[in-house]
Amino acid sequence: MKTAVKDVMTTRVIWVKPGATFRGMAVALRENRVSAFPVIDDDGKLVGVVSEADMLTKEALADPGVLGGLLHHRDQAKARGVTAGDLMTAPVVTVAPEDTVEHAARLMYTHKVKRLPVTDANGHLAGIISRADVLAIFDRTDEDIRGEIADDVIAGEFLVDPRTLGLAVRDGIVTLSGTPENSQVGRDILRRVRHVQGVVAVRDRFHYPPRPSERSEDLFDVAANFPMD
Repeated sequence: MKTAVKDVMTTRVIWVKPGATFRGMAVALRENRVSAFPVIDDDGKLVGVVSEADMLTKEALADPGVLGGLLHHRDQAKARGVTAGDLMTAPVVTVAPEDTVEHAARLMYTHKVKRLPVTDANGHLAGIISRADVLAIFDRTDEDIRGEIADDVIAGEFLVDPRTLGLAVRDGIVTLSGTPENSQVGRDILRRVRHVQGVVAVRDRFHYPPRPSERSEDLFDVAANFPMD
């Protein structure tokens, strides 16, 4: 089971137009206890995001002094900005309602952002997904996780009777034991289980069957392929 962004996102979003004033946004940030505003144009499409960091640029760089010549042009422009259009960051990294939460988490990590606007196929704002929303997937019970691993993964995908393997889940930590058909099957099961929603960690307690002995002639063939000094 893969949770979609639309299942955990916040749909009540405080947004502003490009002409919103600095003072108005500062007041709204405090009153609504949010840390960023999506910026929406007259057609209802997302055009940027103004965050607390964008707005703090004005205070931090009000008198840059000797640093003025070293500042990026964009930072200098934001320090002079007085509206959302001046201060916003664009283009914006977004996700779609149908995207997986795993995909959203990867984007947040890669782009070092705390939240992502959610937009529909026409670029209209549908919601916001935050780091807290992403972490909500770990609310799944151990019983739910175990059931998915046993029924959908081990039996459904690998066609293995779950009763032939040991499977325990505690606090989202999965422990797999027993003897898989071969080493490759065991490792493939472990890899797949790591991507089950709500799994915190996977402990490998499999007893792997020994590999067949390599023939001596095969060993010589491998050695013969090594480059000569």
